[in-house]
Amino acid sequence: MLNRVILIGRLTRDPELKYTTNGTAVARFSLAVDRKFNRDETDFIDIVAWRQLAELCANYLGKGRLAAIEGRLQVSTYEGKDGQKRKATEVVADDVRFLDKAPAGSAPSTSFAKREPDPWEELGREVKLEDIDIVRRDDEDDIPF
Repeated sequence: MLNRVILIGRLTRDPELKYTTNGTAVARFSLAVDRKFNRDETDFIDIVAWRQLAELCANYLGKGRLAAIEGRLQVSTYEGKDGQKRKATEVVADDVRFLDKAPAGSAPSTSFAKREPDPWEELGREVKLEDIDIVRRDDEDDIPF
């Protein structure tokens, strides 16, 4: 089974940071995401981040900032004040990347989740001839054909 969500959009409001009774940080904000084929339609997705990621989002994200969110979809049910059963759908963030230039005075970091190093990250990088060390053996003077 797989439950992964990746979203890119702009924050519709500043993250709201709160702490649980045991001191765990939780930040909630909303992301406006345009639909791929119809730019006139936008989805507004509720995002929740926990612990250190929550504090970093609250400190460095704000309304209008462009961000990529990776996480999982979570659906909760609850009973409203009127006695009706309701559902709330939100994305629980595992990784947040800032995609636009941070305002002056903000931290330059762009990702806050602890991730494994990506062995493919260097793939496709431009290589300059002066970066290549050419090693020749003494017996390779002649062309082998």
